[in-house]
Amino acid sequence: MPELTRRRALGAAAALATGAGVQALAAPSASAAPNGPGTSRKSMDGHHHGGPQPFDEVFQGRRIEGRPVTGGGHHHGGGYAVFIDGAELHVMSNADGSWISVVSHYDPVPTPRDAARAAVVELQGAPLVPFAAN
Repeated sequence: MPELTRRRALGAAAALATGAGVQALAAPSASAAPNGPGTSRKSMDGHHHGGPQPFDEVFQGRRIEGRPVTGGGHHHGGGYAVFIDGAELHVMSNADGSWISVVSHYDPVPTPRDAARAAVVELQGAPLVPFAAN
């Protein structure tokens, strides 16, 4: 059996990621409910309304909120703020319309709501620690 090298491990990881991406794109919609799996990306992120829609919900026992913000400051993502249990989760919109957060920086998602949910999952019940932005 060939020895596992870093190159082979990275190649296998890239192949798995590509396969998962293709599978996600080819999967049929499971639901047509608002903000559900069958909702189109355009209707979820609200691009035709000038930006992502506000949200306020409890996800896995944590309160997540997102809303447009006005004014300057350190907010990224076109003036949009996301909070988990009242603590700000720094989010940023990428050029392709996807969103990332400081918690799940390498896992872009379609909306700020999805970024908040991904952060809750990643935190595994731990509190969100304030992030000192420069």
